[in-house]
Amino acid sequence: MRQANLNALRMFDAAARQLNFRLAAEELNLTQGAVAQQVRRLEADLGLQLFYREARGLALTEVGRSYHAPVRRALAIIDEATQKLRPENTRITLSVTPSFASKWLVPRLAAFARAHPDIEVQIVANEGLANFQSDGVDLAIRQGRAPLGEGLHVELLAPLALYAVCSPGLAEELGPIKRLEDFAMRPLIQDSHNLWAGLFEEAGIAVPRRFVQFNQTALAMDAAAHGQGIALAPRLLLNAELEQGRLVELWQDGRANQGGYYVIYPGDRQANPARDALIHWLLTEARHSRAPG
Repeated sequence: MRQANLNALRMFDAAARQLNFRLAAEELNLTQGAVAQQVRRLEADLGLQLFYREARGLALTEVGRSYHAPVRRALAIIDEATQKLRPENTRITLSVTPSFASKWLVPRLAAFARAHPDIEVQIVANEGLANFQSDGVDLAIRQGRAPLGEGLHVELLAPLALYAVCSPGLAEELGPIKRLEDFAMRPLIQDSHNLWAGLFEEAGIAVPRRFVQFNQTALAMDAAAHGQGIALAPRLLLNAELEQGRLVELWQDGRANQGGYYVIYPGDRQANPARDALIHWLLTEARHSRAPG
């Protein structure tokens, strides 16, 4: 009698529970023929018949029934031992703004899943600040200027690097714009960060009476791409739109310390390899997306 193959035992277990090779194959994500073949090979190795093949499925023989019970227990022990080897806290809840999620994070998440299949990332997208104590959030990404609060671990993801952008068609109508003052009489689009208003006030320029106002940066960018005016947005969120030609750059804010996007988590949290892997990936992706070309 040859030693039983572990894969064959898993297929025998599935077939014994389902009493059907097709259903067992679906459970294991295999073909029906592969499962039936492995079970036949197991029977040959044992020199015993484990199933009766019937017109409507399978039936366990007495030997098969007595064999299945300890095999099922053994497989459960193996699965439990394997599960204990996996690191705990492999589910990370990441809080981001809707604009950051749609314009930067979501298109890249599949790459993280491929690199870290054992880490589950739950995205919570809202404009409000994350409460690490009550919201169950492990990690947050927010736009602002450091320091962002006491007791927080903060890492710069990317500088803000504001750019004035509009649709290619509107850019042709407007012509070259070299000074901030030139924007004051142009159709401007502003999001909830009120970046245009702050920029004009800091420069001592009369603030235009009217903006096209949106509550999210992504909506302001979409409106600009549809020719409704000029939006002021962070370069990190603009890269894909500029590369695709939906938006064109008119002007870059050259001020120092504009702030940036920051990765934030409580400084008193215990070591968390899954969280640290996500942070490392975020920083690497942001660095690559800022690289020339």
